[in-house]
Amino acid sequence: MERKRFRIITTFADIIILIISFLAVVWTKPTSFRGYIPSHAFFFASLAFIWIIVSFLNGKMHRGKIINFQTLFIRVVSSNLISISITTLIFYIFRDYEYSRTVVLGTALTATFLELVAGGIFIAYKKASVQEYEEYEKYRKYRKPSEYELVKEANGKSKKKITEPHVNLQVLKAIERECGAGMAGAITAIAGANLKGKNAVLSTTTPFNITSLPEEAYNYIINLRKLNDVKDPDEFIDTVNGKLDCGGYFLCCVETKDQRKKRILKKFPPVLNYLLYSIDFIYKRVLPKFKITRPVYFALSGGRNNVLSRAEALGRLTRGGFRIRSESFLGNLLCIESVKISDPLPRNENLYGPLIALPRVGKNGEMIKVFKLRTMYPYSEYIQDYVYRIYDLQEGGKFRNDFRVTSWGAVCRKIWIDELPMLINLFKGNMKMVGVRPLSRQYFDLYRKDVQERRIKYKPGLIPPFYADMPNDLDEIQNSELRYLDEYDRHPFLTDFKYFWKSVRNIVFHKARSN
Repeated sequence: MERKRFRIITTFADIIILIISFLAVVWTKPTSFRGYIPSHAFFFASLAFIWIIVSFLNGKMHRGKIINFQTLFIRVVSSNLISISITTLIFYIFRDYEYSRTVVLGTALTATFLELVAGGIFIAYKKASVQEYEEYEKYRKYRKPSEYELVKEANGKSKKKITEPHVNLQVLKAIERECGAGMAGAITAIAGANLKGKNAVLSTTTPFNITSLPEEAYNYIINLRKLNDVKDPDEFIDTVNGKLDCGGYFLCCVETKDQRKKRILKKFPPVLNYLLYSIDFIYKRVLPKFKITRPVYFALSGGRNNVLSRAEALGRLTRGGFRIRSESFLGNLLCIESVKISDPLPRNENLYGPLIALPRVGKNGEMIKVFKLRTMYPYSEYIQDYVYRIYDLQEGGKFRNDFRVTSWGAVCRKIWIDELPMLINLFKGNMKMVGVRPLSRQYFDLYRKDVQERRIKYKPGLIPPFYADMPNDLDEIQNSELRYLDEYDRHPFLTDFKYFWKSVRNIVFHKARSN
């Protein structure tokens, strides 16, 4: 009852804020209310309707999902950005260009600012009695684990045997000269007894220094410079691969994006730290993502001190022919030990594009390209097997603690925006509206042999049986798909019609989601 009352109050408050914002922006125009309210009434009504719907779906009005200033900012900004984008797109489709851009954008920006202020006041009030907050304990139980916790869990489940370190004095002294005795001891402990045979310790950012090593092949290569400082990490990793025997080891360090954020926020005083982090975010994470701004970024930065997520660092190493052996935080760096298992895989040229084509198992077992919006960090596709091996599956059949998904990607997945490009597959004819989910090869191999042979006889679908039956684990997912295929064989059209509307009902009224 209290939660329902909370939603009613926040909905009413949101509408009031939107009205105030619209009137305030209109008031600044030359002809004020008389000229703009009649001409923009339909725009405002459309925006208000979409604004409230998206707010509900995205959790902006859900008491249990806004528990601090960070979640407030993410929910409000993402909801409002999606709302104004959808509204603008609708008017663009119908070629309705009569509305003032100042009124359209001004209303959204003003409303967002007022919501953040009002939400901040509410959060400050609730923090005074957080022990009584009804969803707080649930949040603590199901919150997203930190990067440190995930790495600790990965180390606990790794296959690495604990051995006494074999201290190669030459290696130890080389590391001590570069980064001190503490780091030298930690790195040799990670390497353990593998520091034998032909070893090389470098502190370099150029492939030239790797190829210039005197020996043709090595057993262990350690690079003490951050992977962030390497201008072309793929080329560098490929070069290291070529200098290692198969089964040889490579140890490198990286400052992850989470560590970078923590360092910046800790280094500077409050308010100033977030201002500087925002500038760093735009400079280091936005400019490199677009072709038009990427040359400017490299001209200014020289390709040094790049921002890398944990997922991207692991993915680049895996693409380079390495298997991740262990991860450890040493000071402000994540040290990754990997072992060479193959030659490097082909490079991914489309690193940061918003639209990606994922290889998926289609009809007759053929691999098809399934189009989606990017919701994961670059190179995440290469570590799917690693994520499964370390973290396994959660309820619903998805990967547990999937750190590859970005914050904005999680929002897009929740409201289905990432699935929209799959309509391209529908038009191409290699997918249909309802059908078994298109799976990656790695996930497909987790299925039973009989289910694999059965499902490749059909086209995959945009809406899988999952949303009609809502199974909890992989076995239930397979049984759900088999039931659908049995019914589809008897009554194709009626089965798809039934599953479509049952899925829509579960999604809209029972909040069925695939995380």
